[in-house]
Amino acid sequence: MAHPLTEKITQQLTQQQASGLLRQRKLLGSGTDNHPVNFDFSHNDYLGLASSTELAQALYQGALTYGVGSKASPLVSGYGEAHQLLEQKLCAITGHQACMLFCSGFSANSTLMKTLFDSTDVVIADKLVHASIIDGLVDSGAKLARYLHNDIDSAERLLAKHPNNVLITESVFSMDGDSAPINALSALCQQYNSWLIVDDAHGFGVVDPHGSAAITAKQVDIQVVTFGKALGCQGAAILASQDVIDFLVANARHYIYSTALSPANAYLAYAAIELIQKSPHLPSQLNDNITLFRTLASQAGINLTASQTAIQPIIIGDNALTMMVAESLAQKGFKVGAIRSPTVPVGSARLRITLNAKHTSLQINQLVTQLALLLIDQPIENP
Repeated sequence: MAHPLTEKITQQLTQQQASGLLRQRKLLGSGTDNHPVNFDFSHNDYLGLASSTELAQALYQGALTYGVGSKASPLVSGYGEAHQLLEQKLCAITGHQACMLFCSGFSANSTLMKTLFDSTDVVIADKLVHASIIDGLVDSGAKLARYLHNDIDSAERLLAKHPNNVLITESVFSMDGDSAPINALSALCQQYNSWLIVDDAHGFGVVDPHGSAAITAKQVDIQVVTFGKALGCQGAAILASQDVIDFLVANARHYIYSTALSPANAYLAYAAIELIQKSPHLPSQLNDNITLFRTLASQAGINLTASQTAIQPIIIGDNALTMMVAESLAQKGFKVGAIRSPTVPVGSARLRITLNAKHTSLQINQLVTQLALLLIDQPIENP
């Protein structure tokens, strides 16, 4: 007799396969159905640092100086000089009093939510905040009130109804690529005596071309930044007041019971920030590539959203059609994200094209040319 869990697993995988929603891993360097990838427009390495020689050398130096592994949790003996240097660097550029490090942005977000809140709290969040935030809030038991995406009036109605609480948003939204009105939200939160928490994963390191943080402690109470996007490496941090960080260090089970971020990776993230500060041409080149892509797409009659960031979605709507277009691009050597429900709402399946500073004008021209050929006469929904 088959075990009930085996039956449940088989049934769910079969259903996902039949509906075209089965998620599967693919070997790095291969596209859909293992087509070779010549042009990668699918990842979040916005400044092209993940493969830079400078950071490879920094990782080597960090491993030699501080060791490969942390060997213990931060509260035992896993917190060292490399971690402290990175935390101090992050505080210096954002203005926050204190910082704590995590191995991923997902763990930082979910840990923050389920440690800070409980069933007595009301949390107001943008309707499109990341799954890590939602999962953490569900675990916390807090009451979640969601306002219409990037809608100031909707946010204010909820703040007026639930003052003295917390509002959460992303800086740059991971699937739509649009930016939150941080200054307006900050003013609202001050008006209603509420904290503002910002997941700055996709904005940190790329929004300001001068190497400083575009979002600082003057605007937000708690800021989550990740190192796997613009910094090209691994890990994340929560930045806040000293009291908040002290509370999290003492009570966050994930932080207390997990091995600390590798000191080599902490030093690597430190080196990545310094490299960005010394290389303002990288964010500038990224912005130039965004402008070029949007200009060429407009000239080709391709419908784009209003995003002005590296994330450029093309809303197709239908799951099957989205996969078909992505597969056709893969056959030509172009890898792009094909995003379907439940990651995005039903009916808003899309190509998620991400640009980086290392893409050439020729590569962007060739991508737009292929997109235009594939999208002509297709029943694409307007965004």
